[in-house]
Amino acid sequence: MDKLKMQTENIADKNFEMLSKMFPNALTETITGYDDDGKPIVERAIDADVLRQEISCKVVEGKDERYQFTWPDKKKAVLKSNAPISDTLRPVYSQSVNFDKTENIYIEGDNLNVLKLIQETYLGAIKLIYIDPPYNTGKDFLYSDNFYQNINDYITMSGQIDEEKNRLVQNTESNGRFHTDWLNDFYAKIRLSKSLLCDDGILVISIDEKEYSNAKKICDEVYGEKNYFGDIVWEATTQPTNAGAAKFGLQKKTETILIYGKVMQARKEKGFILEQMDSTLSYPHTGKFGPCRFEVIEKSDAGSYNRESMKYKILGQSPREGKRWQIGEATARTLEKAGKIEIVDGVVKRAVYPEDEQDKIQYKPFWSLMLATDVGTAQTGKDELNTIMGAPMGFDAVKPIGLMKKIISYIEKDAIILDFYSGSGTTGVATMLLNEEDGGNRKFILVQTDKIQDGYDTSDAYKAGYKNICEIAKERLRRVGRQIKKDSVDTGFRVLKLDSSNMKDVYYNPSETQQSLFDTYADNIKEDRTPEDLLFQVMLDLGVLLSSKIEETTIAGKHLFNVADGFLIACFDNNVTEETVKAVAEKKPYYAVFRDSSMANDSVATNFDQIFASISPDTIRKVL
Repeated sequence: MDKLKMQTENIADKNFEMLSKMFPNALTETITGYDDDGKPIVERAIDADVLRQEISCKVVEGKDERYQFTWPDKKKAVLKSNAPISDTLRPVYSQSVNFDKTENIYIEGDNLNVLKLIQETYLGAIKLIYIDPPYNTGKDFLYSDNFYQNINDYITMSGQIDEEKNRLVQNTESNGRFHTDWLNDFYAKIRLSKSLLCDDGILVISIDEKEYSNAKKICDEVYGEKNYFGDIVWEATTQPTNAGAAKFGLQKKTETILIYGKVMQARKEKGFILEQMDSTLSYPHTGKFGPCRFEVIEKSDAGSYNRESMKYKILGQSPREGKRWQIGEATARTLEKAGKIEIVDGVVKRAVYPEDEQDKIQYKPFWSLMLATDVGTAQTGKDELNTIMGAPMGFDAVKPIGLMKKIISYIEKDAIILDFYSGSGTTGVATMLLNEEDGGNRKFILVQTDKIQDGYDTSDAYKAGYKNICEIAKERLRRVGRQIKKDSVDTGFRVLKLDSSNMKDVYYNPSETQQSLFDTYADNIKEDRTPEDLLFQVMLDLGVLLSSKIEETTIAGKHLFNVADGFLIACFDNNVTEETVKAVAEKKPYYAVFRDSSMANDSVATNFDQIFASISPDTIRKVL
C-alpha cells in the first residue's frame, strides 16, 4: 500500500515542471553554493530573463551570470521569431503546374515570415524538415551568406567598451563578430520550425564546420539535447580543392548532416523506414489471414521426450501415433482462438504470418556515413542541375539528388516534407523521383527568397535568363516533372508568393480621420487583390492546408469557393442575397466566410445569422 505523504504538495516543483515543459529554452543551470570541498553545487533553474522574454513583446534586459549559450542580440532574435506579421500568400496560377490537383507547394519570399504564416496551417503536420542554410562563407549568392559585421559595430553592440569608449576585451575575431548575425537569423527560424514537426518528425540540417558547433548548440536549446539523433558524415567531394596545393593543408572531404527529432521517444517508437535485407523467411501458402507458412507442431514422444501432458486435443484432433505436441495447451488454445492453427492434409499445423516474426527480419542499417559512390558528391549535384537546365547555372556546389532521396527514403511514403532554404529545388526533385521509384505519395513544401543577392547579376544563371533563384528552381521542377512518366506521381506544384496583407491600412487616430475617408475605406480590401488572393489569406487564418482541393461554383449569380469538400465555403462578391446565404448554409460547411459589408441590403444582413441558426447552427461564420 502507498504511504501517506503527511505534507502538502510542493507547488514550486509542480510549477517548475509546468514551466520547463512550456518553455524548455528557459531551463538553465545555476550555482547555488559550494560543498565542503569547495566544489560548486549546480542545480536546474528557470532563467527568469528568458521566461520574461518569451511572454513579452519588448526586449527584456538581464545581467545575471549563468550557464547559457548566448550572443549579442539573442533576445532580439526571440522577439523577432515571436513578433506578429500581417503578410499573406498570394497564388500565382501562371507559374504553377496542375494548380487544381497538385498537393505540392512552392513559396517565394522571406522564409522567416513564411514560417510564421504557416504555423497554424501546418502545426504538427510536417514529417521531415530538411534545410541547407547558408554556411556563412561569404561566397553564396543564393542567400545572404556573409554575416560578417563591422568590427566597430560588433564591439558597440556586444558591450565590449567602457564609458570612455575603451575596449574591454581582446581577440574579438574569435569572440563572434563573424557569427552573431548568422546566429540571430538561424535561431529565429529554428524556433519556428519545431512547432511544425509532428511528434515523430525529424529535422535534418546540412552544415559545414564553420557554423556546425553553433547550429548544434541552437538545436540543443530549441529541440533539447535528448532529441539529438546524431550526425551523418557525407563524402561531399572526392577531389582535392587544389591538387598542387594539397600538401599545404588539410583537404576538406566531408560535410556534416545534423539530425534531431521533435520527441525522441515518439521517433524511436515509430522508427525509421528501413530497407529489408534478404531473408530466409518465406510465406508460400495462404492461410485465413493471407500469406503464411505452415509448421508441423508435433514431435516424437520416444524416450525422455514422452510427456503425457503434451497429448491433448487440438481442433478435436490428438497427436498422431508416436507423437506429442510441441506447444503447451494454454498456447494451443490461444492460437486456436486467434485462428492460427489449421488442419492441412489431415495434419494439425500452425500458420505463421509475417507479423508473427517481425523480430526475425533483418534490415539494412541507417548508416551515419554516406559515401560518394552511393549518393553522389556536390559536383554530382552541380552536374545534375546543369544537365536538366541545359546550361551552366554557376553554382559551386549543389546537393545531389541521390543524397536527398536517401534521406527522404527513411520516412513514411505519405509524408509532408518542408525545405525552407530550398535553393535550386533539389528536395522537390528528389521527392518526385523517389515517389516514381517506390510508389510513394510524399508532398513537398519549398520556400525560397526571391531577393536578388549581390553578385547574382554576373552569374551564369542570370546570363541564361533566370532573374532569381526561384526561377531556376521552378523551371527545374517543371522539366523533371515532364520526364516522369508514371501518372500516379504528383509532378505539379502551387506557386504562392509572399506579399503584404490584402487589407488596406486604416489605422488612423480619431483626430486625423476625416469624414471623407469613410467612403474610401467602406471596402477594406486593396484594389489589386483578387478573390483567389482573399481565399488563400482566409485559408491561412483558419489553418486550412494550402494544398486543399478548391472547387468553384456559382449560386444566384455569386461566385463561391468550396475548399476541402465543404470544410470551408467562401464568397467574396458584393451584393450577396438571401438566396446565396441560404445555399451556403444548406451545404453545412465548418466555416462560412463572406466579405465584410457584402450583403445586398440591411434585410439580408439582419437575417444572415438567423438563416444559419435555423439551417446550419454549427457553422462558424466569419467576415473578411
